Amino acid sequence: MLVHNWRAVLKRAWSVRLMALALLFIIIEPVYTFITATWLSRNIYIQLAMSVITGLLAVAAIIARIFVQQKISGDLNGKPPAER
Repeated sequence: MLVHNWRAVLKRAWSVRLMALALLFIIIEPVYTFITATWLSRNIYIQLAMSVITGLLAVAAIIARIFVQQKISGDLNGKPPAER
């Protein structure tokens, strides 16, 4: 079941932003690997850095998901809808 303000969540939630950024790194990593295998010399440190950044962004998105964001939650203040 979707939350009632899912459009606002997609626009403003940090967890969504961080996961989109992690997705960008997930997409860029094989493209970089292909380009380096074809035309450039391979640098293992860049690949390692991209993997670490992707992992850190995923962890940050999980952490951001559990915190209340006042602009999105509004008057809920972290309480479930049943306790309003």
